[in-house]
Amino acid sequence: MSPDPSRMAVLITHLLKWLYQPAARSSSWAGSIREQRKRISRAVSKTPSLQTSLSDPEWLSDAWTDGLAKAFEETGFDMLPEEPIWSANQMLTEGWFPV
Repeated sequence: MSPDPSRMAVLITHLLKWLYQPAARSSSWAGSIREQRKRISRAVSKTPSLQTSLSDPEWLSDAWTDGLAKAFEETGFDMLPEEPIWSANQMLTEGWFPV
């Protein structure tokens, strides 16, 4: 069992949009980022063995691919990085936003 990759994909989508669309940053995006972090953290707290998935490159790659596809769909940007540019731990760090 692993943390829901769809939550991580949503987090990745919003972090990519945050990084690549600074003029469009909104409280909605920030709220979604905080919410996804909270829900992933809660799942890991309830089931500590899930922490292993967060360091699994294949799991992160799957979540990244899904998040990237959604970010592309929402922005139309074709310059988005195809491989993860942040670790799962970095993306889940409370208060961290890419600049």
